[in-house]
Amino acid sequence: MVAASAVAMICACGDDAASNTAADPLGSDLASSAIDNPINSSGAIDPGSSPNNPGSSAVGNSQGNNNPASSGAVATSSGTVNPGSSDAVIPGSSGSVAGSSADVVPESSSNKEPELDASGFPTLESYGTPPAEYTKDISATAKRGWNTRYWDACKPHCSWLRESANDVTRADTSSNEAYLAELATARNCNIHDVEVPTFTLGDVTKSWFGYNGTRSACGDEKEKGVFTCTDMAPIAVNDTLSYAYVAGTADSKCGKCYHLQYDGHFKDEFENNPPKATHKALKGKHLVVMASNIGNDVAGGNANLPAGQFDLMVPGGGVGAFDALSTQVNKGSGFNWGAGFGGFLTECQKNVNCGTEGSLECYQTCVKDMCDAAFGDAGLPNLLRGCHWFADWYMAADNPTYYIEEVECPQYLIDHYMTRYNTSLENNYKKVTDWSTFKEGDVLDTLHCWKAGEAPPEDGWVNPSAGCDVP
Repeated sequence: MVAASAVAMICACGDDAASNTAADPLGSDLASSAIDNPINSSGAIDPGSSPNNPGSSAVGNSQGNNNPASSGAVATSSGTVNPGSSDAVIPGSSGSVAGSSADVVPESSSNKEPELDASGFPTLESYGTPPAEYTKDISATAKRGWNTRYWDACKPHCSWLRESANDVTRADTSSNEAYLAELATARNCNIHDVEVPTFTLGDVTKSWFGYNGTRSACGDEKEKGVFTCTDMAPIAVNDTLSYAYVAGTADSKCGKCYHLQYDGHFKDEFENNPPKATHKALKGKHLVVMASNIGNDVAGGNANLPAGQFDLMVPGGGVGAFDALSTQVNKGSGFNWGAGFGGFLTECQKNVNCGTEGSLECYQTCVKDMCDAAFGDAGLPNLLRGCHWFADWYMAADNPTYYIEEVECPQYLIDHYMTRYNTSLENNYKKVTDWSTFKEGDVLDTLHCWKAGEAPPEDGWVNPSAGCDVP
């Protein structure tokens, strides 16, 4: 039985770390190398087997269907990796990839064919009227929490496979059905914002194969690595409701969704530091968020705010400790990205700009000017849209507080979260060390691999180990 290794990452608010540990099917451990951070993790998945991983509840969607496979993902229990080194995959194609019969594009659950945007996703409008639960008043019963903000552009924590049975943050990997029920892995993209796999085959041989996560741009790979897909930037549904992604606390769960109702206050207010105009302007608005990142530096609750912190993913919110954004949007060494933790708004709160007691209009104008300077000519319109959203819809509010309740996920957030490549726990995608040249419409090279005891005979002898045909 071959152990297929999965690389894992702890990442949120700029915290980005991973190991590249592979499991030897004969029982010995291969060498591992960490990236930039002492927090390392690794794990193993055996195609066709059921590792002893604890299960957890699946996340539903606003259309009332609790099976994310309804959005186009097809579960498979096939334990074979089919031959065909010439096989290739394009997300959205009607054919499946050798070794992964589930590799199809998730679609909206609408009854009619939805209008698609330039990236092949249904337009926001095609999802119809959002459910009333997203804008109902929850102030009488819900706990309170608070938002911080960031956009480090790193590969999300939830883009990595679960690394061990002790990891309850990421999707269950005991079966393909469980994996898809918990929304698989979160999409990741290359430097040009083209979606790429979240994991591929690792350094395979004729007597071993396993999987590695595609490497984060927040590590040594830089422009060759993978990033947060920019369409995970916040988007306004209307004047009082928006959708977004967040990093949750270490005990959060990938793929869970929450309704936030802003209350006009902020985390660090006290008698001589009352709410600002920005917090008051945000009061009464509703934000439905999905956890795509988990952060060890995201705080739990306290007596006043027992629900704890969500770190809102918003372009211009701060590049954090690891910063792949300045790699993806290369403005040169002298460009002002604002505070690493706080971003453009924190820069605008300096006395040379608006100061800490500035007007709503001053903060909005200052932030949008920085948005335009950073993203106006970057060729990544979602970053500009999300950055302006922070000023115009979110009212440039600094660490606002909210009431919070868990809700079923909007299909919009599910569709933009779920990988369109790794819709099965196994694949035969050849390892890629430089994703920067991958373009929309390109196909992926694949390898012919086999499980233990299923190798093709060579001169009458059958290799007993799992492995792949390697060039």
